[in-house]
Amino acid sequence: MTRGCPDDRTDVELVAAVVERDRAALHELYARHQPWLSIRLAYRCSDRTMVEEAVQDTFVAIWSSAHKYRATGPVAAWIWGIGIRRLLHVMRPRKSLRERLLAQRSPDLLSAEDELLVGVEHGDVGMALGRLSPELRMVVQATVLDGLSCQEAGRLLGIPTGTVKTRMMRAKREMREALI
Repeated sequence: MTRGCPDDRTDVELVAAVVERDRAALHELYARHQPWLSIRLAYRCSDRTMVEEAVQDTFVAIWSSAHKYRATGPVAAWIWGIGIRRLLHVMRPRKSLRERLLAQRSPDLLSAEDELLVGVEHGDVGMALGRLSPELRMVVQATVLDGLSCQEAGRLLGIPTGTVKTRMMRAKREMREALI
């Protein structure tokens, strides 16, 4: 790749190149995805330093775990998943070493949110979600689990807002039928 010229590889090809430790491919992924990722993370956190840290951590994670991408959805959705988790990690208050050590001695108790997510993932809802087509599942994940608006989900998934709404209606109908 010539410096300054856009890379014509697809995002999937770039991730595959990152697996092979191609720094130029990582740089191109960063150039393509850092702007929208920064904006979307800034909607969830007003601290610019935390957002910048989360974005940097996201691309470090991509460099170290690109082999985990399974090409079951758009690369942008995979990057968003990493980015939002990195932001949540950065936003969590940091505990002292003493507090962290004491926490390890206590029994593991799930928070109410964790219990709900485990129930969703492994319960009837999770099974119903797993039966959805990938297109419907991506819309549900983006809007319900990631908390994006239909417009944001459409931009992330590369589909019109109306298509997001239609797929969400179909997903609700299919899940309702599966849960009856």
